[in-house]
Amino acid sequence: MIKPRSFLTICCIFFTVIILNTAASAVSIPAGEPAPDFTLHSLVGSKISLHDYKGSIVVLIYFRSDHKRSIFALEEINTIRDKYDDKDVQFLGISAESENSDEILKRMKELNIDFPVLLDIARDVYGSYGIRVYPTTLIIDREGHVADAMPGHALSYKIRLDATLQHVLGKINKEQLLELISPKKKARDVKALYAERKYNLALKFTEAGLSDQAIVFLRQAIEAKPDIVKSHILLGYLYLDDREPEKAIEQFEKALNIQPSSKDAETGLGSALIEKGDYDSAIEILTRALFLNPYPEKTLYALGRAHELKGAPGTASELYKKTLEQVFDHHLLPASIAHCE
Repeated sequence: MIKPRSFLTICCIFFTVIILNTAASAVSIPAGEPAPDFTLHSLVGSKISLHDYKGSIVVLIYFRSDHKRSIFALEEINTIRDKYDDKDVQFLGISAESENSDEILKRMKELNIDFPVLLDIARDVYGSYGIRVYPTTLIIDREGHVADAMPGHALSYKIRLDATLQHVLGKINKEQLLELISPKKKARDVKALYAERKYNLALKFTEAGLSDQAIVFLRQAIEAKPDIVKSHILLGYLYLDDREPEKAIEQFEKALNIQPSSKDAETGLGSALIEKGDYDSAIEILTRALFLNPYPEKTLYALGRAHELKGAPGTASELYKKTLEQVFDHHLLPASIAHCE
């Protein structure tokens, strides 16, 4: 039987391999296939061919000078070039813009781009490579084969480019390449699974009436994954049950920062404000929590209690009546509330 953590690792590697093997979806040349040769004129008029760089690794970026993401990619390429100065890695830019070569040259100087930029006026390279998006970056190995093709400019662009170059240079193996490309996703997934397990344990302890143990597990869940709304809500209700409204308010407010539409969090916040004696604020929040609330029983009850404590028994009585009607109508409460009754 595969252990959950091992299974997660296998899944991450599997999907990363798929991404790498289908990277050529950025172009029509499959990874591992020869890169089509070409000969183009540069911005300064010299004639340059891909075969001029035979035996070298080539980073080829196809871009537009008026395209923001193309500029981002060029800037990031420039930040790692020095690292490969003595590694026989060559950099080439290609643009299909035909009418503003002077503007392109000016823009390249502004960006301190001093590697050759070629003009694909007839769009021959565009067609033979099957370029689909701007920018498109290709890494071509020493044998002239496409090692990777990167469409667009993702947040991980620089990491992936750097890692792929290290792999093509033989500095790292395929497994290390995968680790460099996807560590954040793996860490995020592991933390999410851990937080979910801790939340489920907290839920079981809550059902058993062991709130102290439940609070410990919820704190662990929140530390691992602070953006899970239900962990903050359940912890808030447990603090309410322990007569700690300040701590409860903090958790409900955090839940609402993550999910402003959470009716459970609004109801909890209103209930905590009642415990502090702030009836007007509680009534305002609880009234808002009733809007489009599919399970308003707890909210109606808390609102009735706020009016009763404020000295409006008639309004409170009506709200308590509506609460009973809802209970007998639905026969249930939301899990995040029902477990805290």
